[in-house]
Amino acid sequence: MTDLQVLIGNERVIWQGKPKFSVFILEAIFNPMLIFAIIWAAIDLTILKTMFTSDGGAPSFILVFFLVHLMPVWIYLGGIITAAIRYKNTEYVITERGIYITGGFISVNVQMKPFTDLSHVNIHKGLFDQMLGVGDVVMICNHTGVGYSSASYGSRHHGHTHQPFSIVDIADYQEVFQIIKNMQTDIYSDTMYPNAMRPDTNPGYNTRYDRDRFD
Repeated sequence: MTDLQVLIGNERVIWQGKPKFSVFILEAIFNPMLIFAIIWAAIDLTILKTMFTSDGGAPSFILVFFLVHLMPVWIYLGGIITAAIRYKNTEYVITERGIYITGGFISVNVQMKPFTDLSHVNIHKGLFDQMLGVGDVVMICNHTGVGYSSASYGSRHHGHTHQPFSIVDIADYQEVFQIIKNMQTDIYSDTMYPNAMRPDTNPGYNTRYDRDRFD
C-alpha cells in the first residue's frame, strides 16, 4: 500500500488522474530558463573555444572553472532529465473530503488540502496546454500566517497567506473544475446550514439580480 492510499484511507475517490506526459515534458524543456541557459552556454563556450584555440592554449584549471561556471546550464538540463521521474511520482486524487497531490524527484511529497481550505478555483491554459487540449486547475488556499494577498500582489496582508495548489496538464480539466466547485458549494452549505438547521425552502439561493434595480 502506498503512502497516498494510506492517507486516503476509506474516503470515496471521486476523480483520479495524472498529467499528460507530452505536455509535462515539453513544459520542462520550454521553461523560462531555456533562453537564459542558451545565452549562458553560448557565452561560456565561445570564451572556451577562443582560449583553447589560441597559440598559448589555456591551463587545465580554466576548463574546470568553466565546468562549474556552467552550473545554470546543468541545472536546466537536469530539470529535463529528471522530468520523467517527476512525472512518474505525480498523481492527483479528489475524494469526498479534499484533494491529494503527489510529486517530487528524490523525495516524494504528498499534499492534501480539504475543500474547506480552498478560497478560489481557476482554470489556466498555457501555450502547450492549448495546443494539446489540456489545462490546469489552479486553487488558492487559505493559511493562517503573514503573507501576500493573491488579489493584490505586493500589498502586505496579515492573517492569511494565499498559496496556489494546482492540478496541471490534464485532459478533463473542465470536469475537475466542476467537481471541485460543486464540492466547495456543498461543503459550504453543510457548514452554514447543517442538516438539522436547514430551512424547508431557501428563496435566496436561486435569486437572479434585476439589472433595472441598479440603473
